[in-house]
Amino acid sequence: MAAEAGAHAGPRTDSGPASSPVAAGTPSVTGTPPATGPPSAATRTRDLRQLITYALVGGSGVLLDLGAFLLLYNVAGLHEQVANVLSTSLGITNNFVLNALFTFGKRDRLLLRWLRFYSVGLTGIALTFVLLAVFSRGLGIDPNLVKAGSLPLVLVFQFALNRKWSFA
Repeated sequence: MAAEAGAHAGPRTDSGPASSPVAAGTPSVTGTPPATGPPSAATRTRDLRQLITYALVGGSGVLLDLGAFLLLYNVAGLHEQVANVLSTSLGITNNFVLNALFTFGKRDRLLLRWLRFYSVGLTGIALTFVLLAVFSRGLGIDPNLVKAGSLPLVLVFQFALNRKWSFA
């Protein structure tokens, strides 16, 4: 699967010029990894496919998170902070499962990966918590708007952390 190539924590084997005297990904006699050239077309294609898949998965999580928040806050009458924690947890779990299966192709160490993914997700909960407190409670802005406005910021921040840590 193309998304699996290079998405592991081991040394990259798809970098470096083909004419290199040292096999790509093999340390040299000095113990330093070989110099890498610009990414190959296959690497760029894989990275772009991974980013697009991550964005689609993230979009599904955003829709699930926001939909659950709207139901929990507006219909069930839960406090906005409680609704935020529950809806975000649902979105995080959805995104973990889909990213593990489709984006990063990782099916090993699932509990550890989920714990890392969820801890990254907690940063989103904390950021949204602060934004809701400041803009909703402090400035009187509708919590629905604050929640919706926080999602793109949280999504970008979490992508960087998850790619480098949760699914490394």
